[in-house]
Amino acid sequence: MPLVAGAESFADSSIDPPVRGFLYSPDSSQNGFVLTHGAGSNSRAPLLVALAETLASAGFAVLRCDLPYRQVRPYGPPRPGDAVRDRQGLVNAVSVLKKLVPGQVFLGGHSYGGRQASMLCAEQPELVGGVLLCSYPLHPPGKPDRLRTQHLPALRVPVLFVHGTRDPFGTIAELDVARKLIPAKTALLRIDGAGHDLGFKGKARREELPGQIVEAFQKLLA
Repeated sequence: MPLVAGAESFADSSIDPPVRGFLYSPDSSQNGFVLTHGAGSNSRAPLLVALAETLASAGFAVLRCDLPYRQVRPYGPPRPGDAVRDRQGLVNAVSVLKKLVPGQVFLGGHSYGGRQASMLCAEQPELVGGVLLCSYPLHPPGKPDRLRTQHLPALRVPVLFVHGTRDPFGTIAELDVARKLIPAKTALLRIDGAGHDLGFKGKARREELPGQIVEAFQKLLA
C-alpha cells in the first residue's frame, strides 16, 4: 500500500488557463488521475475528495482541480461560452500530472466536468489513457430528445460510466444506448437508488462507492 500524505494545495499560474486545486502524491506513483467537478460545485466536492483519496491509496498521483470558470467565479454555473476554455484548463491539468508521473494519466469528472472531459478526449484521442464519467448528463432533466452524444463516436479510449438509477439527466437504459456509440471499451457501474449526486449530498456519503469506482476502473483497463 503506497504511503499517502494529505492533499496539498496546488496552483500553477504560469500557464493559461491556470491550474488550481489539490494534489495527492503517493510514494512511487506510476500513473496519474485528474478529477474535476460539476456545474454547481468545485474541487472540494465531497465525492471528488473521497474518490481522490481512494485513488491515491491505490497508488495514483491525483489532481482534483477547479475548472477555469470556477476559478473566475466562485459561485454559479458555467456560462455557454466557458466550455472551450474549461477544456483547455483540463489539458493544462493533464500536462501538470504528466510531468510528475512516468506512466499514464487518466481524466475524470462529475456531471459537467465529465462531459467536458469526454468532449476533450474526443477532440484529442491521445491525451489520456482512459476516462471516468460520474453522472454523465446525457440530456437535460425531462428533455430526453436533447441528447449530448454527438461526440461519443469519436472517443477512442476506455470509458467508465458511474450512474445512479434515479438520475434525472438520463436513465440506465438511455445510457446503455449511448455507450454503444463509443467504439472503445466501456463499462457501466450502476448505483441503485442514487440520484445525480451519487449519494454524496450534504453530509450524506456512500462510503463504499469510491472503492467500487476505483475497482471498476482498474478492471476496465485490465
